[in-house]
Amino acid sequence: MHPLSRTRRWAALASLCLAVSLIVIDGTVLHLAIPSLSEALRPSSTQVLWIADVYGFVLGGLLITAGNAGDRFGRKRVLLAGVTAFGLASLATAYAPSPELLIAARAVLGVAGATIMPSTLSIIRNIFTDPRERTTAIGLWSSVTTAGAAAGPLLGGALLDNFWWGSVFLINVPVMVLVLIVAAVTLPESRNPAPGPMDVPSVLLSIVGVIGVIYAVKEAAHTGLAHTGVLLAAVVGVAALVAFWRRQTRLAHPLIDVRLFRRRAFSGAVGGDMIAVFALIGTLFFLSLHMQFVLGWTPLQAGLAQLPAMAASTVAALAAGRLARAWSRAVVISLGLGLSAAGLAVLVTLPVESGYPVVLGSLLLIGVGAGLSFTVTADTVIATVPKERAGAASAIAETAYELGAALGIALLGSLLGGLYRQTLRLPAGLGSESAEAARDSIATALQAAADLPARLAAQVVAAASEAFVHAVQLTSLIGGGLVAAVAVLALFTLRGLPTLVDDERPLDPSTPLHTRQGADR
Repeated sequence: MHPLSRTRRWAALASLCLAVSLIVIDGTVLHLAIPSLSEALRPSSTQVLWIADVYGFVLGGLLITAGNAGDRFGRKRVLLAGVTAFGLASLATAYAPSPELLIAARAVLGVAGATIMPSTLSIIRNIFTDPRERTTAIGLWSSVTTAGAAAGPLLGGALLDNFWWGSVFLINVPVMVLVLIVAAVTLPESRNPAPGPMDVPSVLLSIVGVIGVIYAVKEAAHTGLAHTGVLLAAVVGVAALVAFWRRQTRLAHPLIDVRLFRRRAFSGAVGGDMIAVFALIGTLFFLSLHMQFVLGWTPLQAGLAQLPAMAASTVAALAAGRLARAWSRAVVISLGLGLSAAGLAVLVTLPVESGYPVVLGSLLLIGVGAGLSFTVTADTVIATVPKERAGAASAIAETAYELGAALGIALLGSLLGGLYRQTLRLPAGLGSESAEAARDSIATALQAAADLPARLAAQVVAAASEAFVHAVQLTSLIGGGLVAAVAVLALFTLRGLPTLVDDERPLDPSTPLHTRQGADR
C-alpha cells in the first residue's frame, strides 16, 4: 500500500473513529434502557444480564477470527460489510418483541460488531507508519471511543424521555449510513499479501474457548461454582483455549502468534487493557442503575451525570502518548489503573440519600484512569507485530477490551445482585409473591412496590434502596482491590518497554527488552 497524504490519513482516521463509535454507543445506551426495557418486556434478572452481556460475549468470541478475516480478505471490505450488518441488526434489536428475541438480536449485533473493531485499529496500524503519529492517532481513536460512550447516554436519555426503549438502537442506522459514505471514499484497502490458509479448527476452538470461559465466569458469579452448567462451561472453555494455544504453536500460519504472550510486556499490556475497561464499563453499568432506581432520575439525567467520566477520559487519552514518552509506558499504565482503583474505592462512601458528589468524584478518577491506560496499552499491543498481521494483533487488543467490558458487567453486575439479595431486609406483612419479586432485583422490587399500599410500598422501596447502595459499596471495594493489584503488577510486567516502537522493526517476542533502543529505564 502506497503512503497516504497527511490529509488522507487523518480523513481516514475520522471514518474509523466514526465506525467504532457505533460499537460504543450501542453498549452504553443499553444501560440506560434497562429500566424501561424491563417494564415493557418483563425479563428476569438473569435475562437482563444476558441482554447486557451476550453482545460482548459473541463479539469477544469472534474478534480473533474477524481480525484474521480482515488480514486475509481486505480490512476495508470487512469493515464496510460489518457496518452494514450492524445497522440492519440494530433494526431487528429495536423491534424485538420478547426478552428471548432481544437476546438473539443482540447476539447478531455482536457478530457484526466483531468485524468492525479489529479493522479500525489494524487500518490505523497500516496507514500511520510514524510511531509518534501512530500514538497520537490511537489517542484520538481512544478519545472518540470515550466520546461515543458519552454520546450514547445523552442520545439514549433524550430518546427514552420521548420514545419507546427500542428507539435507542435506531440511532445506529444514520451513523451506519454516514460511515459507509465516508469510509468508502477515504479508506485505502490493505491486506496480508501472503496470509496462508485459514485454519477452521482454530476458528472453532477460539470461539468455543472464549465464550465458554466468559459464560462460566458470569454464571459462577450468579449461581455459584457448584452449578453443573458452570463447571461444564468452564471445563469446555478452558480445554478449547488450551487446544487452541497448542495448535497455534504448530501451525505455519496461526490465527495469532502466541509467542507474543511469552513476553511479560505484551501480556501485561493486554491484561492492563482488559482491567481498565473492566473498571470503567462495570462501574458505569451499576451507577446507571443507582441513579435511575435509587435516585429516581430520568435516563437523560443519568446520561448527563455520566458525562464527566467521558470528558475526563477523552482529555486523558489525548495526553497519554506525551506522558508515556516523558514518564514511560509502565508508569502511565500503572497510574491509570491506580486512578481507576481509587475511583472505585470512593464509592465505598456512597450514601443512600443523593450521593452525586461521591459519584462524580468516582467517575472523574475512573475516566482519567481508563483514558490513560487504554490508549497506551492499545498502542503497545498493535506495535508488536508487522503491518501484515495488524488485524490479528488488533483482534487481541479488542478481545481484551470486549472481555473486560463483558466481565465488568457480568462479574460486578452479578456480584452486585448477589450482595443485594443477601442484605435486603423486607418489612413484615409482605406477601410471598411480592417478596420474591423484591428479592430478584431492585427493578422488580420497585415494580412490586407500585402495586402495594402506600405505607408498605414506601418501606419496600426504602429497604431495596438501602440494600442496593450497600451492595454498590461492597462491590466497589472488591473491584477496586482487584484493579489496584493489577496496577502494582503493571509496574513490573511493563518495565523496560520502549517508549517508541519503530514501525519497520516491531517488537520481537524472542528479543530481550534490554537490547531494544529507547527502552524505558
